[in-house]
This record gives sequence, structure tokens and C-alpha cells, in this order.
Amino acid sequence: MLTFEEKQAIIDSFPTLTKKEVSLKRLNYHYADSLYEKTIVVEKLHPNGNGFVFVGDLLRYEKEANDKGLVNIRDYDEQQLREIIEDAIQYLSDEHEADEPIVENWKSREGTQLQLIFEQRSWNIYHGDNLEEAFGTYEAAKEYLLEEGFRLKK
Repeated sequence: MLTFEEKQAIIDSFPTLTKKEVSLKRLNYHYADSLYEKTIVVEKLHPNGNGFVFVGDLLRYEKEANDKGLVNIRDYDEQQLREIIEDAIQYLSDEHEADEPIVENWKSREGTQLQLIFEQRSWNIYHGDNLEEAFGTYEAAKEYLLEEGFRLKK
């Protein structure tokens, strides 16, 4: 487990986050460029190492997040902490929804075709109009498609 000071140094390395002290020597880190009212990325980082990161409804964290969209980072290592903070900032900046949707066509040897579409912050696999699966990351969706015998259609 990272110490409070180590977590603080990692979080401080994100130049878009602003530190604010709260009660009981805890720290919050805000993302001022958030497109939403919610600006807190790291909430209640405590000297005992406990703290939370806001991930909203990102599918990648659905098993870890509480009903407020917060994930406890007490036992996170450096890589996990950096990834979740990057995901939180991405979530609050909502960059992908302003762009055109990302659509990929995948095909099996038998000729079955699926579409992989990035929408509403998740990677969804469709067979026709039917949603087959949803993933929190592109990598997880791609791995699933490859394991099921699908290849990206050129």
C-alpha cells in the first residue's frame, strides 16, 4: 500500500488537479475544467492512506464503485492510482462524446458481423440492433471479440 505522501505526490503530478484541504487533515483534488458540476476527482484523501476517486458510472469500475460513483483507493499501487485518475479526468472532460462515435465492424469466419461502438462512455458490441455485450475499455472489448473468433473488418 502506498503511503499518504506517496499518493499525494502521484496526485500532485497531474497538473490539471487543484488541491484543497478539508477537515481532519484530508485532501480533495478538483478538476476545474470539468464539464459537470462535479469537480472533485480525488475525495477525502486521508493521512492513513484511505481516499476515493470519482469514476461516475464508468463500466470499468462498476464492481468497485459505490452508489455515488466513488472507488476506494486505499490499496491501490502507483499504476492503478494513475490509471483511475486519468479515467476520472477523462470522464469529467467528456472528450469522446463531443466527437463522432467510434464504430468498428468485426466479422467471424462464418460470416457473422458485429459492430463495436463507443457510446455513453462504454464499448458496446451489437449484432444488428441488439446489444450483445458492453465493456468499460476498448482493450476488454477487443479481447472478447478476438476470443470469440472475430477479426476487425478492413
